[in-house]
Amino acid sequence: MLLLFETPAGFALFKVLDEGKLSKVEDLGKEFSSPDSARKVVKLKAFSKFENTSEALESVTKIIESSTSKGLRKFLRANCDGETLAVADSKLGNAIKDKLKIECVHNNAVMELMRGVRSQLTELISGLATQDLAPMSLGLSHSLSRYKLKFSPDKVDTMIIQAIGLLDDLDKELNTYAMRVREWYGWHFPELAKIVQDNILYARSVKLMGSRDNAAKLDFSEILPEEVEAELKEAAVISMGSDVSDVDLMNIKELCDQVLSLSEYRAQLYDYLKNRMNTIAPNLTALVGELVGARLIAHGGSLLNLAKQPGSTVQILGAEKALFRALKTKHATPKYGLLYHASLVGQAPPKMKGKMSRSLAAKAALTIRYDALGDGQDDSMGLENRLKLEARLRNLEGRELGRSAGSAKGKPKIEAYDKDRKKGAGGLITPAKTYNPSADAILGQTPNSTARKVEEEEPAKEAPVTGEQKKEKKKKKRSEEETAVPSDRNGTAEQDGEGEAKKEKKKKKKHQAESDGVQNDADEGGKKKKKRKHAEAEEDDEYETPSKKKEKKKKKKTEG
Repeated sequence: MLLLFETPAGFALFKVLDEGKLSKVEDLGKEFSSPDSARKVVKLKAFSKFENTSEALESVTKIIESSTSKGLRKFLRANCDGETLAVADSKLGNAIKDKLKIECVHNNAVMELMRGVRSQLTELISGLATQDLAPMSLGLSHSLSRYKLKFSPDKVDTMIIQAIGLLDDLDKELNTYAMRVREWYGWHFPELAKIVQDNILYARSVKLMGSRDNAAKLDFSEILPEEVEAELKEAAVISMGSDVSDVDLMNIKELCDQVLSLSEYRAQLYDYLKNRMNTIAPNLTALVGELVGARLIAHGGSLLNLAKQPGSTVQILGAEKALFRALKTKHATPKYGLLYHASLVGQAPPKMKGKMSRSLAAKAALTIRYDALGDGQDDSMGLENRLKLEARLRNLEGRELGRSAGSAKGKPKIEAYDKDRKKGAGGLITPAKTYNPSADAILGQTPNSTARKVEEEEPAKEAPVTGEQKKEKKKKKRSEEETAVPSDRNGTAEQDGEGEAKKEKKKKKKHQAESDGVQNDADEGGKKKKKRKHAEAEEDDEYETPSKKKEKKKKKKTEG
């Protein structure tokens, strides 16, 4: 049996002298207690030395990935004819068996044997001193660490952190300088601030023009549009600004030079940041943009630290102050931080910004991890996630439109009315109610009003004949009284007749008084009803047609 052992200097093959000792795994460690006892167990058969560091790194990385390098395959073919090979990794043993047809063994006894060989490595391999082995191990471990982390100068995210910080500082300085130019030059030409809104164009115009008296002679076509140029020249002629000296204009021009140089450097720095972001985090850049992605990396400290954060943390990065204030006061926590400036969140309607930022944070966390730890260097994952989020945004907007239109889920749909359709089994639909014109409150003539007038006309007609009726009633009463008196008149009867006559006179007086009161009431009621009838007739005359008026006049004549 042969033992394959990897060292920082190369590959070593040891011949196992006594395979019977491998059966006692517990006692195997005692066999390597001293160099002499170790030489009785294993013996160096062959050694393959690495020529340089790159070859050592390539061979070790292949072994870590459970595959064989070219040098290892040549070494094993030359020294392993018909022998069983003991290896430290079972996957590596399978790869050797498939490619080289060499029988491989991996068990606890082999691992204990490896441990013993490692403890006595410098004694078993002649010419390999401890002071030489230590620096080789350190150099190989550093190279291997760089390889594992995919280390390269292009992947340094510190440059992004510094660049985005400098870009923010430049924006502040540019705004300060531009406002100072406007305020300073505004004493000489105040109208220019309203004519030219852009700060860079303002600085270029001031630098070219100097004094406003020179505006009519100069050509601003390379800086400003024709309409703005004409307006500027007209305003320069009638400007209300004060005069300034040449020394003041010189200082103002120098400040304009500073503004222009800072703007040029900012544009250059933005291009640099854009290129670095596309190199270091291409998927994050495709998803949220260069500036937002760079601010996320700067806020997290590094791309690797940001990759360790969950999506919920990425969502509120930049809103820590609002988060802790909300937790302290027991209010609603913020829904977004730096991600608010991403284009996908900006496109969403106000009510959907929270949902969109949550979805975007989840996808951004995936792309950050892929950029930090993945092998791919393209932005395919970021573009794919961006398309998914855009589809999600369209879905949310469509759902909102559906709710506003009343066709959302859970709301009844508006159906056309069908009088012939039946609801349920044997159900009948009640007929639609007909229009009732009598329920309308209008000033015109209606059946109810005519009926009321007829009722009012009847007592009015009876009022003039009340006097004749009274006379007839009196005659009837007298005849009844005469018949009521008995023909036999004795003494007692005469007295009774006189008393009854007195009573009858009192009754007649009362009856006449009551009839006079009824007559007065009837006269007053008739007068009131005539007045009411006359007023209603006047109102009807105002709103009725001339033909109806003629008919009413005819009725009155016939009644009269």
